[in-house]
Amino acid sequence: MEPHIDATGVPPLDSVPPPRPRSQPHTPTAHTTSTADRGSFCLAVCSCGWKGPARRSRDLARKDAAGHEAADTA
Repeated sequence: MEPHIDATGVPPLDSVPPPRPRSQPHTPTAHTTSTADRGSFCLAVCSCGWKGPARRSRDLARKDAAGHEAADTA
């Protein structure tokens, strides 16, 4: 087999930095909920990434948020 003349050289292993260790995902200790408006709808959102269903009533969205916080403490 003929060697490839146009091939690029590989750098020595000393010149390549070692891979970084994977960082652990940040898990918040307490859930912080709020409401967010999306057009004519309101939904509950949490710092953990949870989102409640879209509601036309802000009061129902607040109740969804309170229910999520209560479920976390139980």
